[in-house]
Amino acid sequence: MEEEKSKILICENLSKKIGKKEILKDVSIELSQGDILGFIGPNGAGKTTTIKLILGLQNITSGSVKINGYDIKKDFEKAIERVGTIVENPDLYMYMTGYNNLKIIANMYKDINEKRLEEVIKLVGLENRIKDKVSKYSLGMRQRLGIAQAILHKPNLLILDEPTNGLDPEGIKQLRDLLKKLAQKEKMAILISSHNLLELESFCTKIAIIKNGQIVESSTIADAKKVNNNSIYKFELDNTENINKIIKNSIEKIDDKNIKIYAMKQEIPEIINILVKNKIKIYRVCEDEISLEDAFLKKTGGNIID
Repeated sequence: MEEEKSKILICENLSKKIGKKEILKDVSIELSQGDILGFIGPNGAGKTTTIKLILGLQNITSGSVKINGYDIKKDFEKAIERVGTIVENPDLYMYMTGYNNLKIIANMYKDINEKRLEEVIKLVGLENRIKDKVSKYSLGMRQRLGIAQAILHKPNLLILDEPTNGLDPEGIKQLRDLLKKLAQKEKMAILISSHNLLELESFCTKIAIIKNGQIVESSTIADAKKVNNNSIYKFELDNTENINKIIKNSIEKIDDKNIKIYAMKQEIPEIINILVKNKIKIYRVCEDEISLEDAFLKKTGGNIID
């Protein structure tokens, strides 16, 4: 169980109304040190509104946001002090060098010295190009420069709104590696909003799915991949003819020799025992790696993201 002190962001029952229209309803999110939370939902689901409420950029109708123990409404300056963010695209001066863009941000803080600048430049992997004009940067490099700006003051919470938009596969990989490094080495909690499950699955530790202003799933990646709390196991057998009569669990036939069984880990020995008793030969059993997207399709019976 996580200790209370390790929790960096706590959103409780966040709601937002504009006139009579309810944009968000009872959104709750928690982030601890080292967490990377994928905040997923279609365009218009409420991702950006949630982020703006967390950052104090819009008024909260009801509910609360606490960052490092400080309430965003009651103690805004203390709450926001250790937060870094890019909402939509990073603000960069294209005609200036990457280094001078960073210097402008550094001058806004009291104690960012040359050593910290060099540290951050190395962290985001821009050492060889930092003296080039930003207009010569690829989209991925600009995104990394934006993150460099956001982490100069050593925040412990980083919030990124759709950071992979427009990036090519190489840019996405570099961003993914950077965010994993920030979570592990810099001990940051990171919230990333996106409408793309596949991009986030490989490096997020937690997931929160928002649809029509409400959270429909909030869990670890491993738990999100379970269907009805079950994992999926692949069995290779000598025949699968009467398998539905023998095994009570939900079964999906792949072909004449292979099946998928939805079960809890502790049920597997008994399933094997039943198969052996029924003189069915078992050649192979392994846990199946279901994708996050497939898990949600099975849970919802449709594509909740699109």
